[in-house]
Amino acid sequence: MTLKEAYNYSVYFLSCNGIDEAEFKSLCIVCSLAGIKNSQFKMHQQDDIIMKRLADMLWRVKSGEPIQYVIGKWDFYESEFYVGKGVLIPRPETEELCALAVKHIKNLGECIVYDLCAGSGCIGVSIAKACPDATIYMIEKSGDALFYLLKNSDGISNARIICADIKNTNDLPKGDVIVSNPPYVKSDDIKTLQSEVLYEPATALDGGKDGLDFYRIINDNWFDMLNKNGHLFLEIGEDQGKDIFNVLTHFKNINVIKDMYGNDRMVTACKKD
Repeated sequence: MTLKEAYNYSVYFLSCNGIDEAEFKSLCIVCSLAGIKNSQFKMHQQDDIIMKRLADMLWRVKSGEPIQYVIGKWDFYESEFYVGKGVLIPRPETEELCALAVKHIKNLGECIVYDLCAGSGCIGVSIAKACPDATIYMIEKSGDALFYLLKNSDGISNARIICADIKNTNDLPKGDVIVSNPPYVKSDDIKTLQSEVLYEPATALDGGKDGLDFYRIINDNWFDMLNKNGHLFLEIGEDQGKDIFNVLTHFKNINVIKDMYGNDRMVTACKKD
């Protein structure tokens, strides 16, 4: 079966089974099987692919599994990251947070950066690659997520992986920047999420009753881990822009920034003197 035939069949199969974004997901699947980028599809339409592998992937998508897990990797910022069951899927909004942090960190030169609740490492690894003078400590407690974090950070000399709960800051050097995309979905809202999102680990989504538990931990446990003028870069839920001011009591110059969709999504702040 050629790549073009596989694509046409995939669109038909997914559409008939009520899968949304059938064309996009079909393109992702066939290009991953061919080992090419989506943008290269037209140049490789006559390439052959293995039908069994295609069928396996289509049935996984039909069952509701996220396309990112089915493919096993996903683009984020300027790199490709391995992902799978047990780790949060990188999202475009988080790329905006990463870009904000990178811009600031590049101006610092040599510095220490913490990526809290690092997950796949998409934020921390991206920063490490973009800011070679910085040392990035990525902290993650989930064994499943650590598998992908270690895989994605392999060979990155300025990346440090720490298996720990972010409540514990013992024996860590003071840092200049904290960046985090922590769990921020309200516990009662988890069951209302899209079926694909429910494939992702609850521990990476559940932010407690009001969704703000992890921001309180960062405020209470990590403000003293920052050097003077240390900065925070956080992702938040779209309904948390006002509440975050009452949570980050140890920080000043709190700024809520909207994402590409016009929703409150990012917070920057500076440690109080």
